[in-house]
Amino acid sequence: MIKKSLSNHLLSIPGWRTDRMIIVIESDDWGSIRMPSKEVYDLLIKMGIRVDKCHYCKNDSLETESDLNALFEVLSSVKDFRGNFAQITANAVVANPDFEMIKKSNFEKYYYKEISKSYKEFNGCQNSLELLKEGVQSGLLSIQSHGREHLNINRWLSYLRNNSPETMIAFDYGVYGISTTISAEKRKSFLPAFDFETTTEENQVNAIAKDGLKIFNDIFGYKSASFIAPNYVWSESLEHVISNEGVMYIQGNRLHAFKVPEGVKSSQRLRYFGKKNRNGQLDLVRNATFEPSESPDKDWIDSCLNEIKTAFFWKHPVVICSHRVNYMGSLNEKNRNVNLQKLKRLLFEIKKRWPEVEFMSSDQLGQQIKQ
Repeated sequence: MIKKSLSNHLLSIPGWRTDRMIIVIESDDWGSIRMPSKEVYDLLIKMGIRVDKCHYCKNDSLETESDLNALFEVLSSVKDFRGNFAQITANAVVANPDFEMIKKSNFEKYYYKEISKSYKEFNGCQNSLELLKEGVQSGLLSIQSHGREHLNINRWLSYLRNNSPETMIAFDYGVYGISTTISAEKRKSFLPAFDFETTTEENQVNAIAKDGLKIFNDIFGYKSASFIAPNYVWSESLEHVISNEGVMYIQGNRLHAFKVPEGVKSSQRLRYFGKKNRNGQLDLVRNATFEPSESPDKDWIDSCLNEIKTAFFWKHPVVICSHRVNYMGSLNEKNRNVNLQKLKRLLFEIKKRWPEVEFMSSDQLGQQIKQ
């Protein structure tokens, strides 16, 4: 604990500073279909795939209207001293695999469905896209880009073409996101969409990122000002591509190693608030964590408050990492209800300890740093 605290302080030394007490909550995976239904979850367990050992497979699914209404109720219960509601930056993918079309191609070609279709096809999600847009209008959400889909297409298709047993079983039930931590197959993860092995694959994933940002603009009616790569895997060349599509701020952790082709040495770089890359894009940094779904017995409120205290000591804004899985309830309603209560307690405690707190979105924080 002491070692972690010291590391937290050391990594907080560089970066943009402000006397304002800014809180941002960044939440990844919105729009993605991780586990389609409780029925599929139960069937996969019967087939011997231990999805019960992964909190994402156990709790994460496409956001329903009930999920969104419950989240909005909590966020709208707290205001900062300027009268702004607490809000979440919902980093969204804009597509999911079209399993039927992929199967028809004998796994030779990849097809996707935009989320506007996915929501209509899932029980309880028919009006979710409209609710997401209402959340933006109400100041409860800022939807930003998480790429086109949360899937490494080349890697996944390769295992499907080779008829890998577990991957095929999951595919038959509309699932691609079996975590490597529970998989019986010795493989790399299917989830980092912008991972690659060759220069050809690097160009392919960059084209996917570009396509995803165009679809994002079509669906939500504005360009995404910020971007976060699935599983925090991306290359320097991707930053250039998304810069041309209007991305000005890059979300991520404090330390990052650019993805490079195999055989090329990569090195970690330190990221900090306001650090500018060669495209003029600014780094935004996650310096606090609130993931109660991951370890339900941990005191996430206390640990997050301590991280906030450290950030404010160094006059940094606070960017809390809190994935969508924490607030989803269609697979496990208790997961949503318990964690929303924890979020509410966290927000009220923040307001109590720091009355001059300001709730912002990632893009709003980026604008403040830029100014």
